[in-house]
Amino acid sequence: MTESAAPSFAVITGEQVSKVLHGQEQQVMRIVADTYRLHGAGHTVNPPSYFLRFPDRPADRIIALPASLGGDSTVDGIKWISSFPGNVAAGLPRASGVIVLNDPVNGYPFACLETSVISAARTAASAAVAAGVLLRAGPDAPRVGFVGTGLIARYVHTYLQAAGWDLDEIGVYDTAPAHADGFSSYVARSGGQARVHTDLGELVRASDVVVFATVASTPHVHDPSWLRHNPLVLHLSLRDLAPEIILSSINVVDDVDHCLRANTSPHLAEQQAGHRDFVHATLPELLTGDAVLPADRPVVFSPFGLGVLDLALARHVHEQLDAGGELRTVPGFFDELDRYGGRS
Repeated sequence: MTESAAPSFAVITGEQVSKVLHGQEQQVMRIVADTYRLHGAGHTVNPPSYFLRFPDRPADRIIALPASLGGDSTVDGIKWISSFPGNVAAGLPRASGVIVLNDPVNGYPFACLETSVISAARTAASAAVAAGVLLRAGPDAPRVGFVGTGLIARYVHTYLQAAGWDLDEIGVYDTAPAHADGFSSYVARSGGQARVHTDLGELVRASDVVVFATVASTPHVHDPSWLRHNPLVLHLSLRDLAPEIILSSINVVDDVDHCLRANTSPHLAEQQAGHRDFVHATLPELLTGDAVLPADRPVVFSPFGLGVLDLALARHVHEQLDAGGELRTVPGFFDELDRYGGRS
């Protein structure tokens, strides 16, 4: 029997991830769209996410997203990402985490990547891909409003711009005025202008596309009349909309079973209605042309966030760094590789 080479293990920093993905928004959107198609065709394994919660810290959680991605280049792995909202007041991002990639041939983990940039990029790319499919005919420059102004909002803004959207003027709302002002400064540096709204309903009613990127744990938007003008709602934070909003809208998710759990707004709507008929399509179905949506109501896109998207982007980053000779492997990471202790 031929002896296998000792497996290697690389640590990929957030700085390296950013270097690879910066300016590659079009490529990232293609990877995300292709991964959705693979998922819709059944070429992925994406179990339910596991939520680690703390009785003494109910606002905090750490989520495990195991997954396996098929296709031409398979990879297994897991994302382990925390959400600690209290970090924001301390000047730190709410979310932090890592992705571990496993070799599908021998099961050995071969890389650990910092995941905040990957997570933000795949979320923003998912929103941009969905918006490209879901936005109905309307103004050449749809009015976009952002609710919540953290890292995800910034990445969504970047990816919508990369997708060709005119974002010279946008609306902004945040419960913390300082955060809204900070996001407005970022928009100005990007060559645009942001109008800060102090009334959430006013922002929603004034927008053709509403991006929810908050840390809300329970619904805070209850009035369906706010959406009477039938906007596209990119409901990325998943828990902003009351069941009456969901039940009076056209709903698109990335995966039905994943999205309708963990007390997301669609999950609460299911509990209230007793069925899932209010979900009209999944994004993979729309990307492959297997679903057509009605046009008489607001459209709400609620993506739970699939682990296979993280794996696809992490694999891309690993491949790019490997091709450029920039992988930083950890010598001796794996020990006791000989079954009988024969290696010195």
